[in-house]
Amino acid sequence: MKILPVITDPVYFTPVSFTKYETFWLRFINDKRDLSFIHLLTKIHLTIVPLAIILYTPLLQGFWWWGVMFVQFFLSQIKMRGSFGLMLHNITHRRLFKKSTSNWLNKYITWFICPLFGQVPESYFAHHIGMHHVENNLEDDSSTTMPYQRDSVKDFLKYYAHFVAHGATSTFLYLFRRKKTKYYVPLSSGQIILYIVCVGLSFVSFKATLWVFWIPMIFSRLVMMLGNWTQHAFIDPQEPSNAYKSTFNCINTGYNHTCWNDGYHLIHHLKPGMHYTEMPHVFLQVKDTMANQKSFVFDGIHYLHLFFYLMTRNYNKMADNLVNINNTFSSKEEAIQLLKERTRKLV
Repeated sequence: MKILPVITDPVYFTPVSFTKYETFWLRFINDKRDLSFIHLLTKIHLTIVPLAIILYTPLLQGFWWWGVMFVQFFLSQIKMRGSFGLMLHNITHRRLFKKSTSNWLNKYITWFICPLFGQVPESYFAHHIGMHHVENNLEDDSSTTMPYQRDSVKDFLKYYAHFVAHGATSTFLYLFRRKKTKYYVPLSSGQIILYIVCVGLSFVSFKATLWVFWIPMIFSRLVMMLGNWTQHAFIDPQEPSNAYKSTFNCINTGYNHTCWNDGYHLIHHLKPGMHYTEMPHVFLQVKDTMANQKSFVFDGIHYLHLFFYLMTRNYNKMADNLVNINNTFSSKEEAIQLLKERTRKLV
C-alpha cells in the first residue's frame, strides 16, 4: 500500500493570453476551462471526419482504401476514443456551447460526431443523466453491476451480452415508466434515425459503413461496459447506495490527463456537475471522510489496469497500489479482504 502522494492530475491555470483561435471560440462556449474540448474537436474535424467522408468516395481503391480506413479507425477507435468519450461525458453534465446563441453546435456533436465514435445520438445523455445518476448503479439501473461477481470473466461476458441485447430496451422502459419524456423520446429518435441512416449508407458503401459506423457501435458498447463494470466493481453489500463505498478514485495517472480526470469517479458521483479541473482539490477536501468510510483510492493505475487485475483476481497488485489514507487499513491483508468482499455478487 502507499501513503497519500502529491496530486499531479490536471487542474486549471488561466493562461497569460489566448490565441486568436481560442478567443474566437470563447464567444460561443460557456466555460473557458473547456477550450481543451475545442482543441480536441478541431483535431477530429481535421482528421477523422474528412477520412470518413473519403472512404465513401471512389477516390480510393484496394490497398489505399484499406490504408485510409486503418488510419481513420485507429484515430477514432483507439487514439481519440477515450478523450472524446470522456469529453462527451463532461459536456453531457455541463453544456459546452451557449444555449442562447449556439445550441445547434451541441446538437451537431451529438448527431454528427458521436456516431463516428460508435455513440448513438442522444443515448448517452438519456442513459447517463436520465437513469444512471438517478439510480447510482442500484437495482433499477439497466447497467447495474450488482447481480454479477465482479472479479469473474464469465460474469463480465454475461454483463456485456445482457447490455448489448437489452440495454437500450431496458433504458427506454425505465424512462417510459417514469414518464421522462425529455429522455425517452430523444433516445428512441436517436436509435431509429441512426439505424435508418446506416442502412441507407450501406447501399452507398457497405464496407465503409461497416468500419465507420457498425463496428465502432459494437466496440463502443464493449468499452463503455468495461468502464462501468470497473468503476462499480467494488460495492459495500451493507451500503450499496453509499457513493464512498460503491465506487473509487484513481489518482496520478496519465489517463486523467487524456480523459479529463475521469479517474475521480467517486468525486463525480458525489458532485456530478463539478468541472473536472476542480476534482483534485475536492478530493483533498474529502480525503478524511474517504478514510473514515474506507473508500478505495488507487495511485498510478487506471480502469484498464484494475479491470485486468479483477479478471485475473490479482488482489495483491490492487492492494499494492491502494492509498492508505490516515491508515485506513491496518494491514495489506485487511485491504485485500475488503477488496474481495466488495466484488461479491449482490442478489
